[in-house]
Amino acid sequence: MALLGAQLVITLIVISIIQKIGPHFSIAKWFLCSTGLMRYLYPTNNELKQLAGVPKEKPKHNKHNKGSAKYNEQNGNREPETFHVPRNIDIQLETAKVTQLDVIHLRFYSEYQWLVDFTLYAAIVYVITELYQIWFSLQDEINLSIMWCMLVLGFSMKILFSLTIQYFKSEESIGERSTCIVTGFAYLLISMIVLIVDENHLEIGLEKAYSSFNENAAIFLNNQGLNSSGPASKIVLKAFLALWCGIIGALFTFPGLRMAKMHWDSLRYCQDNKLLKLLLNISFSLPFILVIMWIKPLSRDYLTSRIFSGMTAPIMTESTFESMRIALVVIAVVLRFLLMPIYLQAYLNMAYHRIEQQKKEAGRTTNIEIQKKIAAVFYYLCVVTLQYVAPLIICLYFTFIYKTLGGYSWVGGYLNNDECSINDQRPISPTASSSTLEEASVIKSAQEFHLALDSLKSVFTTDVFRGVFGFATWWTCFVWFASTSLGMIYQSYFSHS
Repeated sequence: MALLGAQLVITLIVISIIQKIGPHFSIAKWFLCSTGLMRYLYPTNNELKQLAGVPKEKPKHNKHNKGSAKYNEQNGNREPETFHVPRNIDIQLETAKVTQLDVIHLRFYSEYQWLVDFTLYAAIVYVITELYQIWFSLQDEINLSIMWCMLVLGFSMKILFSLTIQYFKSEESIGERSTCIVTGFAYLLISMIVLIVDENHLEIGLEKAYSSFNENAAIFLNNQGLNSSGPASKIVLKAFLALWCGIIGALFTFPGLRMAKMHWDSLRYCQDNKLLKLLLNISFSLPFILVIMWIKPLSRDYLTSRIFSGMTAPIMTESTFESMRIALVVIAVVLRFLLMPIYLQAYLNMAYHRIEQQKKEAGRTTNIEIQKKIAAVFYYLCVVTLQYVAPLIICLYFTFIYKTLGGYSWVGGYLNNDECSINDQRPISPTASSSTLEEASVIKSAQEFHLALDSLKSVFTTDVFRGVFGFATWWTCFVWFASTSLGMIYQSYFSHS
């Protein structure tokens, strides 16, 4: 009975592709350097002096100053030249195309490249596995594509955590730190409310998952000689789920606010392009539709139970509805990825708007402040890109796991993967020759491993996976929509434009 079979072959092939092609081609690098992104260049000191009418300083020939300057230059301690200019100085920023040499030095670039590239390779493994499953059954094999999906989720959450923890390390980020804490507790409260809602209204499937897990785990423990009515309390499990929901909400807060700002700016730039404006609005509203798809009276009852006038049957079957719900998540994520260059260019244009806003202010500022204000936008490009793509990746790969472990299909119908045949192993003949004893030992070890795996399958059934990963998929979509909506509300009330 095959444990890995074609899964191991697919994994090894993709790992080989990563080793051979990875150093030469990167989809992450392509998104930043080959999609026409333009960055703004900050003005040099000479340009600012010329615009502000600042006279050039004459070099001092003092012996002490000369020696000090020479020491600073040799030790890399040369202080940048600082002078004051009016805030309303008429600066015309030049643009340059984003190139590979520009982005490799940016902060979090290596993390961004690794995450996006590995996500692509994991998607290739998943797609090949799904195509393989169409012609061949994976009932007796370990689906290694799930392992790839789990790794992608782990990397994405780790990076989001690393980005969020930066707000707690800086002494100047008191507001951001407070925002993360407040939103985390707010989402914790919302998740507690959601977890006690009747599942006839919000079909997260946790009640059925808990019943299946508790009953099968009790049977498993009894078979091992341990008396138990169940391994865990429902309240404890829901408390941990609520805590996880609060953490996810805190991690999604600033990515959502950033996404809302980019969406707000993108709509301003495409006033004349009606098609692009329509796509942007569809992309923004799709997460709201996804949230509704799990509210039973608003989605499933209308599409699978109600028969409208002139019809003899509902619009779709239960299995078709499940497939449509999964496909909508994939469509929403893919559309966001396709629109990513539009959003990133809207972010890079912040440098221009910062200078235009400064021109309306009175007073004076330094050349260093102006240059930092412009350079910081491009410096944080990879941070912003990670905040854009990481929530998308988390939503997408939770959906992949939900589809596969939940036994759903892309075209309707269900895959019966609950049945686990554990008694069909052929016993090893006691008359086997001595030359086959080692092979028989290996086969016996594989059979024992397969028996242990089947025992776990009897505990973690399809109902358990549907409940856990179905709730995870819905919650990430909900937080994705809620955080961007909060950002849009902020922009509508506090935007300068």
